[in-house]
Amino acid sequence: MFHNRLQKMWKHFAKIARKQEIACFRFYDHDLPEFPFAIDYYNGAVHAAEYKRRHGMEDAEHEVWLEACKQTIATVLATDPGQIYMKIRQRKAGRQGQYEKFDELKVEKIVPEGGLNFIINLTDYLDTGLFLDHRITRGLVREVAERKDVLNLFCYTGSFSLYAADGGARTVTSVDLSKTYLNWGKRNMQYNKLYKEDKHEFVHGDVLEYVDWLQKDTYDLIICDPPTFSNSKRMEGEFDVQRDHVALLKRLLKICRDGGSIYFSNNYRNFVLDREAIPALTIKDITAQTTPFDFQGKLNRKCFLIEK
Repeated sequence: MFHNRLQKMWKHFAKIARKQEIACFRFYDHDLPEFPFAIDYYNGAVHAAEYKRRHGMEDAEHEVWLEACKQTIATVLATDPGQIYMKIRQRKAGRQGQYEKFDELKVEKIVPEGGLNFIINLTDYLDTGLFLDHRITRGLVREVAERKDVLNLFCYTGSFSLYAADGGARTVTSVDLSKTYLNWGKRNMQYNKLYKEDKHEFVHGDVLEYVDWLQKDTYDLIICDPPTFSNSKRMEGEFDVQRDHVALLKRLLKICRDGGSIYFSNNYRNFVLDREAIPALTIKDITAQTTPFDFQGKLNRKCFLIEK
């Protein structure tokens, strides 16, 4: 059953990816309840994350089942099982799951996207360092970044920052709580020979505190993709995207120049933007426009373009 479904999905998505010259894409996402994986293809390597559930198996039995699934994936893709990396995807509050190591054996790979190269990590963390669902949004940022001062908040490994730099941004400031991810983002910039010390700043800190002390009218383009919820020890208080998004966006509009734009997104399934409370010139829901072919019907993410 898993083999047949996987074969069908792989054939379908791989064909579209070849036509669009896309090397990294998702081709299976919990399509069968009995096989709850999110499976991504990264230019020859496969990252398969099992959603944690009550499967009723003993640990040893589960390991055997997981290995059988790995072999099935290898058979369908006609690839070496050594190129398939399996994880268990646990749901955790905020983004702390991103910061916790899975494995001490680091396996990194360079993968292409949009004419750029990204360092991904297939073993150490919950995610690889490149969120495939934002592929289109990254392209939109590059298209409008020229000669603009760009701020990338909750920047993770800086993929938006890299696209902005490639688009000719005047400056790019990237902010995150994790030094690991900031260094990763800087490495991405350096690998693509785009990094310039006087133009690209990586700031380690609490995003909410950071935007509080920024002066008015500082940035032309802001990217903000906050966690659904965060109570990190490194942050003051708790953040809830539904409860706190209006206050956050008001701060961002204050530091955004007239005529500037904010790309705001989050992964809260039931998120509702309080449009009436946000003093913006225009607010556009661009969720559908920015959903890639491999995430159609499977994506909880909301994405908005807010213009001042």
